[in-house]
Amino acid sequence: MAAPVVLVEHPAEHTLFDGALTCDVVLPARFTLGARPVMQAPAEALLQGLAVAEDVRGDDPDDRKEATPSQQRIEAKLDLVLSLLGRLARRHDDLLPVTALRWSHRGLRLDIAAPLEAADGSDGVVTLQPAAWLSDHIELPARVLAQVEGTHGHHLWLQFEGLNGGLAEAMDRHLFRLHRRQVAEARQSQLSPRR
Repeated sequence: MAAPVVLVEHPAEHTLFDGALTCDVVLPARFTLGARPVMQAPAEALLQGLAVAEDVRGDDPDDRKEATPSQQRIEAKLDLVLSLLGRLARRHDDLLPVTALRWSHRGLRLDIAAPLEAADGSDGVVTLQPAAWLSDHIELPARVLAQVEGTHGHHLWLQFEGLNGGLAEAMDRHLFRLHRRQVAEARQSQLSPRR
């Protein structure tokens, strides 16, 4: 889900987003303090699987292909099953808060309700659900770059630390797809007649 673009004038904003492909989205996400080993292969596999699934689903209007009625029925049934499994999984897991965020390959800005009790440079892990329709998440090692009080909450900038090449590439492709979808949706909303 696209988030309204929130422009914040801060050096951390420039560090993470200047010259980088950036997406403003609303997704379940959380930052947890404390350096710990993060297995990056599952996050890479999830992002690669998500890319394949979205190619098949045709979520991107530019890539959408005509599906036969039987393919549409199968896709609808799979969506229902995934939704049910996601709800069951969320009953047993700790829910991630739905958060407005700005995301690039360098890091994230989380727009959170309350300040985090952490000094700049503190290590931790970002847990993020990369797609609204998928009830799985990825973990990314990150470091607190800065935080400030904003007009509608608190801004927390997190810089990714030590991502392996495969995960960084999978994340770049995912961000490119998100950005392209947001551009297509914005173009479509401009072309739609106002009621």
